[in-house]
Amino acid sequence: MWTGSATKSIIEVNKLVDFLKSDQFNKEDLEGFDLRATTGRLDQFLEGSSSATGNAKSTSITPKVKDGWCESDVAFQVPDLEKHKSKDIPTFTVSGLLHRSIVSVIKSTFSDPASHSFHYTPFRSYWCSNSTEGETQAQRVYDELYSSDAMIDAHIKLQNQAPEQGCNLERIIAGVMFWSDSTHLASFGTASLWPIYLYFGNQSKWIRGKPKAAACHHIAYIPKLPPDFLDAYVSLTGDGPTEAVLTHCRRELMHAVWKLLLDDEFMYIYEHGVVIVCPDGVSRRFYPRIFTYSADYPEKVLLATIRNFGSCPCTRCLIPKEKIPDIGKVYDSRQRQTKKRIDDSNLAAKISQARKKIHENGKGVKSKAVENILASESLVPTVNAFSLLSQFGFNIFQALVPDFMHEFELGVWKALFIHLIRIMVSTGAVQELNRRYREIPT
Repeated sequence: MWTGSATKSIIEVNKLVDFLKSDQFNKEDLEGFDLRATTGRLDQFLEGSSSATGNAKSTSITPKVKDGWCESDVAFQVPDLEKHKSKDIPTFTVSGLLHRSIVSVIKSTFSDPASHSFHYTPFRSYWCSNSTEGETQAQRVYDELYSSDAMIDAHIKLQNQAPEQGCNLERIIAGVMFWSDSTHLASFGTASLWPIYLYFGNQSKWIRGKPKAAACHHIAYIPKLPPDFLDAYVSLTGDGPTEAVLTHCRRELMHAVWKLLLDDEFMYIYEHGVVIVCPDGVSRRFYPRIFTYSADYPEKVLLATIRNFGSCPCTRCLIPKEKIPDIGKVYDSRQRQTKKRIDDSNLAAKISQARKKIHENGKGVKSKAVENILASESLVPTVNAFSLLSQFGFNIFQALVPDFMHEFELGVWKALFIHLIRIMVSTGAVQELNRRYREIPT
């Protein structure tokens, strides 16, 4: 207990002692035991299991698959104000991207006994009053992803499409919900992480919200633009990068990471599904569908590939900044529907045209030639990684849902609360507020 690492807990030591005292323990099993060698053999087994299912078109069922971490390099194109052929555009490689396979997380989660409470078929939920006075009317309850219209519509669409050849298994939507948030690790200093989280909407939010449920799956840790990028850029152009170039390269890095995560295997099962043996012993074919991506506004504009507080600052629509005060009006509601952002071929053509100006014609990221193409819709010259899924009808702009904590609690409400406290301090009433807070039971 008290030797070696100081991180061993009393509970874990008691568990070990109980096992050593049980009939299941046989000391002869430890003869010639070497943890390093055994761990190596386990890794080889997992690598073999992973490679056996690594073929995207394989329908073989492997109950135990590797869903561990791996480290990769990501590269993105660098604008250097020079003319290049498409194959000769300079790139910069960032090392140290830690990530997991989304497909392996889906397989391991839906085959895990903990998924016994998952909902495979979405439904509408209603509430009726117990009152006996008069006629009661059922009210729709909006509380879970699996009871939302979005998942119900996706389920119906999946059931109406042609099944895989020779497959008569039940087809299930795997409701994918992403989060990401750049996080400081210390009150002092610059240590930080930028994780991407994955939750499954098939699971109730009341279970997902419990830390002990282990329902939060870390998918990747996005690396930041390293300091040696500045040296590489100087050696490439003879001058340091402008703020516009740095912003562009950070955005390029973000989407290079997502292009790696949305790999060929994920794209295949998005269209054709993957067969998984569920905890009840029944094999089902699961199709991942991304429903939400929650992030604060600075990350949303990165994900939506639009400008931060540009002329059209919303990540979901093209309403101009001067029309924001009309929020809540009937006219505003109509505008949000008619001016939705859509990830379509017209958008792709504009981005492609702008990137050609930058990389093949040697124009600057914020040059007039580029601005004439992109500025009217607050676009940026970065190919959105999620456009890979647009062929299946996915629209990243509609997946970027409002974030109540970042957009209200830490924004408007926090500013209002601070202002109210300042008023109380100026009038000498802040002690009364403190007294009332102290009376609240903990």
